[in-house]
Amino acid sequence: MADDLRARADERFERALRETGARDPRNFFRDQLRDLRARDGEAFQQALTYFNQRLIPAVADDASDPIAEWLEYGRMLASLSIPGRTVQIDGTGRSREYVRPVPLDALVLHLPSNAGTPALVVALPPKLTPHQRAAFDLLVKQSNGS
Repeated sequence: MADDLRARADERFERALRETGARDPRNFFRDQLRDLRARDGEAFQQALTYFNQRLIPAVADDASDPIAEWLEYGRMLASLSIPGRTVQIDGTGRSREYVRPVPLDALVLHLPSNAGTPALVVALPPKLTPHQRAAFDLLVKQSNGS
């Protein structure tokens, strides 16, 4: 039964990626999980529990938005990794607090509470606008483009 649920969730997410052109965050999230496992075993277990008990059933449910569910998982992973707040940045560069549903063209970043710590990417739009690229460079890469 669990394998069927997982297969259904994977199929629904793959289809949503194809239909929307959204970027697949799973490899990035796997890297975050590996890092979390190395640094904080309890947080890693929380992430696994969320994955198995909330994410997979939600994505498998026909009434859900698979991309939104994975985005929420990414936000939760970032929050477990480092204290801070998650924001979404629209194509004009305007940011606001992360609130579901997040438009597919938003750049979603987790901003650590500790100033000077690079932001964590939660979601990239299919194509970054120049304003989003500037925010990404400044907050994630910590480069001002000069």
